[in-house]
Amino acid sequence: MKRINFKTLMLASVTTLLLTGCNDEILDETPRATYTPEYFKTEAGIYGGLTGMYAHLRYIYGQGYYYNSCLTGTDEVTYAQSADGNFKDMDMSGVGQITGTTSRTDVLWGAAWTNINSASGIIQYGSEAGISEALLSEARFFRAFDYFLLVQTFGGVPLDMGSGELKFNITPTRTSVRNTVPEVYTKAVFPDLLTAIENLPDAARVKGGVTKTVARLYLAKAYLTFAWWLDNPNGIATYPDAPRTDPDGHNSQWYYQQAYDVAVAGINNPGAYALQPTYYDVNVASNDRNSEILLYADHTQGSEFYNGGSLTYGNGGAPDNFASWLMTWNYTEMRSASNTSQSTLISSVQREASQPLGRPWTRMCPTINVVTGTFADKTNDSRYDGTFTTVYRGNWNKAGVANATLYNANNLTVAPGDAILTFLDEEPSQSIDYSNGTYKSNIGAGVLPGRADYVVSPQGISRRVYPGLWKIGPYRTDSGTGLGQPNAASTRPFNIAKFSELYFVAAEAAVKGAVTQGGRSARDLVNVIRARAGKWRWDNGANAARVEDNSAAITAATPATIDVNYILAERSREYYGEGYRWFDLVRTQKWNELASSYSICGPNVGDHTPQTFTRTIEPHMYLRPIPQGQLDAMTGDVLSYQNPGYN
Repeated sequence: MKRINFKTLMLASVTTLLLTGCNDEILDETPRATYTPEYFKTEAGIYGGLTGMYAHLRYIYGQGYYYNSCLTGTDEVTYAQSADGNFKDMDMSGVGQITGTTSRTDVLWGAAWTNINSASGIIQYGSEAGISEALLSEARFFRAFDYFLLVQTFGGVPLDMGSGELKFNITPTRTSVRNTVPEVYTKAVFPDLLTAIENLPDAARVKGGVTKTVARLYLAKAYLTFAWWLDNPNGIATYPDAPRTDPDGHNSQWYYQQAYDVAVAGINNPGAYALQPTYYDVNVASNDRNSEILLYADHTQGSEFYNGGSLTYGNGGAPDNFASWLMTWNYTEMRSASNTSQSTLISSVQREASQPLGRPWTRMCPTINVVTGTFADKTNDSRYDGTFTTVYRGNWNKAGVANATLYNANNLTVAPGDAILTFLDEEPSQSIDYSNGTYKSNIGAGVLPGRADYVVSPQGISRRVYPGLWKIGPYRTDSGTGLGQPNAASTRPFNIAKFSELYFVAAEAAVKGAVTQGGRSARDLVNVIRARAGKWRWDNGANAARVEDNSAAITAATPATIDVNYILAERSREYYGEGYRWFDLVRTQKWNELASSYSICGPNVGDHTPQTFTRTIEPHMYLRPIPQGQLDAMTGDVLSYQNPGYN
């Protein structure tokens, strides 16, 4: 038997958070160091353990380095100007290397195991406390949730943590054996989710709690992912070695059909969930925790204790929600002038705790291909506008700067709220003057005749200056008339799962051969989401109301027959920058096909010449390495525990 140090994994979560009730935003919590079997035999222990499971989501989602591992190196994201090895390693473009030491999926590995063990404790001992199966099924959901993340990321993982398969363990142990991928799915993921669907309520026990619909989404996703694994279209190796067969005797088509049926059941029986009327409504911070959001890692501005972190300063570590910092470039370097000679420059866009801005780290950025390809339609489709900050507006007045106006591009005046910099939707008919001679933007942005705002075109987007990620930007209601607390991590919930994904899962299964129901073909399902994308109520770029319905035009443009690549493109438009992409490309084995090259301009001020970069995406990279911290604690033969290609 292989040996590995599971000491930190076997004991229940340190600093786990316990349930004492609920408020309007998040579960009430009190700290507890460890759990024991006796504790899980009490009602307080069950409630405490369940609250810890919701709290553990903060250690994965919104954690910026894990967020990076889900996006950098895909067709959505590359590393930005201030990136260190955490980000360059994940890009696979010759500037770093993914190893057991450098891969930041160690975040997931570290957070998932303690939660799995706690879930097993609740399931194993909870019935002795007279707890209903509905409550036990919340633990079943989270055990399946974590195992599903682990098996997608690392391949086969242990089901026995020291006391037997799926048993609660309180004894530190250094022995472990990795189960195969089929064993993880058929012994852990599928059974727990099926039981959860049967017993979870339609309406959440607490705000943000899991329900039948949430469990249906994850079962449908797991069926879909396992079906692809059985198909293995590109012959990618798994680990530990196992035949690409189902222990229960089903083939991939059976699983595609199950994925379709379960997803459609979720659509047809939504409970309290529903699609929001516009894409803007899904993502605008003032509408957080809306009916489309099935699961989120919660935070609050009302209390540092319940937030899980400081309300004034973040250090870039869990449980802070600091993911939004990473794709925020240093817009505070922009300058406007207090006089026409531009001899006195003022920071006209200051760091602010508002959704379009936030704390800049410049670690990750979109590629040019995203702006010109993924979001090619910026007129009918609202999702580009509802994803990115493309216009940076003056806010110097909130910092106490008294000037009523400043001089900007072409020595034209701007007032607070006016555009200081605009990322253009398309290449302009006139050439942009990027010489930056008289007009001192300080960031190398250009000018067009007659415009008071500096401009950058899509082909001029660089690793240093690029559209920010509006959809996950921070939001505070306690900023008053000032800049608020922009150095704090976001107090918004980090969205994990959305009702809309049921449509995509069903559509993908249909493309892969599932028999569809009337009005629920792959095209029908995708067009529900595309129709919503064509409906506008607000234009972020213009900062003005825009009541417009382009749903007829956008759905008419959907191909008569859609394929997997089309679904992947739609998923990127819908979920860009939310952490889905690596899993999507690995599931479908499209990673190398879609992400092997990209274009971006350089990292220096004034770089506006696109360069093409190539990535080396090898088959073994479809699994992430087991973290080196685990291997370092192993005794005996440890090499065979690591995924091939990383030793």
